[in-house]
Amino acid sequence: MKQDSSTISWNNMSEEWCKLVENPNPNDPGYFIMPYTLERLGDVSGMKILDLGCGEGRYSRELAHRGAEVTAVDCAEFSIKCAKEKTQEKGLDILYLIRNSNDLYGIENDYFDLVLCSMMLMDCEDLDGTVKEAVRVLKPSGTLFASVLHPCFTGGSIWREGEGLDRRVVVGDYFNPAVYEEPLHRGNMPVIWRHRTLEEYVKTFVKNGLTIVDLNEPRPTDEQAKISVGIAWLQKIPLFLFWELKK
Repeated sequence: MKQDSSTISWNNMSEEWCKLVENPNPNDPGYFIMPYTLERLGDVSGMKILDLGCGEGRYSRELAHRGAEVTAVDCAEFSIKCAKEKTQEKGLDILYLIRNSNDLYGIENDYFDLVLCSMMLMDCEDLDGTVKEAVRVLKPSGTLFASVLHPCFTGGSIWREGEGLDRRVVVGDYFNPAVYEEPLHRGNMPVIWRHRTLEEYVKTFVKNGLTIVDLNEPRPTDEQAKISVGIAWLQKIPLFLFWELKK
């Protein structure tokens, strides 16, 4: 596997990540992003799907359970080990591979109907290489679903001020890409984060032959907003950005 700062960082904190996901907290702002993603994907029965940056495999298992033929890739060895164990427990059939997302060796061209990049493109050191590989393994007219932290409201020099629903986003410097280290929410080990502009994402997609067919800024439902103030705040300012792209 090709090594870079992203693969090293996520391997170092992979065990902590798996423990955090094992005990999900409904107060976390990202709690509603998985059901939203699965709703957007719709009926996946019979589809060949690549879960790129699969982590401990929660999307992979759910997609396989819904009838998809799933290949799951992550750079973190412990996460893949954890994913394989959980897959065996569920009696599911998923192919797991340890790869840098910019080098999907062993996967043939034009193979998948859909590539899912859930909350991982902002972690990649090599964004262009990752998108290029995702496009390579997609069938003609295949779909790339990608979600990231919203670059207009989250980043190295973008922060929050205030409390509760009255919090404000303060933007210190949007245009300069930033690499910074912070623990995950509820975590202790630092992980590398990357702030990229909307322009960089879009130009990378277009450069690699993708067409944007939909763009969404997911917001919690009124029912989800009752869970916590943190989630309710996301009805005012988005935390996520979600693309649907066609090859």
